Amino acid sequence: MNQRTYPQGVPCWIDTEQPDVEAAIEFYGGLFGWTFEDAMPPGTPGRYLIAKLDGKDVGGMAGTRNDAATWNTYIAVEDADASARRLVSAGATMQSSPADAGEGGRGAVLTDPEGAEFRIWQAKRRPGSQVANLPGAWNFSDLHTADPGAAMSFYGDTFGWKFDDLGFSLLIRRPGYGDHLEATTDPGIRARQAGVATPSGFEDAIAWIADAPPHEPAHWHVSFTVADRDQTAADAERLGARVLGQSDTYWTRTALIRDPQGAEFTASQFTPPSA
Repeated sequence: MNQRTYPQGVPCWIDTEQPDVEAAIEFYGGLFGWTFEDAMPPGTPGRYLIAKLDGKDVGGMAGTRNDAATWNTYIAVEDADASARRLVSAGATMQSSPADAGEGGRGAVLTDPEGAEFRIWQAKRRPGSQVANLPGAWNFSDLHTADPGAAMSFYGDTFGWKFDDLGFSLLIRRPGYGDHLEATTDPGIRARQAGVATPSGFEDAIAWIADAPPHEPAHWHVSFTVADRDQTAADAERLGARVLGQSDTYWTRTALIRDPQGAEFTASQFTPPSA
């Protein structure tokens, strides 16, 4: 089976930092059916786990150093050092300089000019998430910002992203990504999307931009695909999370959830008009 790979400029990986890793394992394992594999060699300080769904990598989990639980989004690059320099020159702030993550790859942590943290990832042994858009797997990451214009300028210049205003939200596309998927792991992507009348160019979709209310800091927000929004919300509450809100749109039924340690994410059920 072909390994899922990510061209430069495509979000490729997510992970969560949690004060109590064992409690987080229990929550996310119970909610999404994930299993976990230690990625750090024995005796290494700290922990980093790979979350798996049916044996395929979904994302990562680590302890946090500041007692704040969060979800992080990584963007694929060909050269972490050169990309970090280019991003800083464009107005980003370096939070953690490029460093090797064992044999998995090389990454860095930055914040964009509006203060939203993101990470870059130069893949080696671990190219990124190996399952997406299936129940229990990563769906999209959304950039919440009060200044979409500034975000489009920064990310468009640095990663070559294009943006489509669909009315309800701004779609982010990485031109050529659909061709890459069609040639590697998803040969039927265009036919499948045509069957539910997705917007033109949706095969290149990689993320969204959403308006953030004034009190909300700019950040990258993670969404997961679920089979049943209501059941997932009920399961999350049973496992100790808090459901902050629900929304029904033309395409989705979603729930905004805060996990037991405070990290927020969205559970998204795909409900296309033809369904």
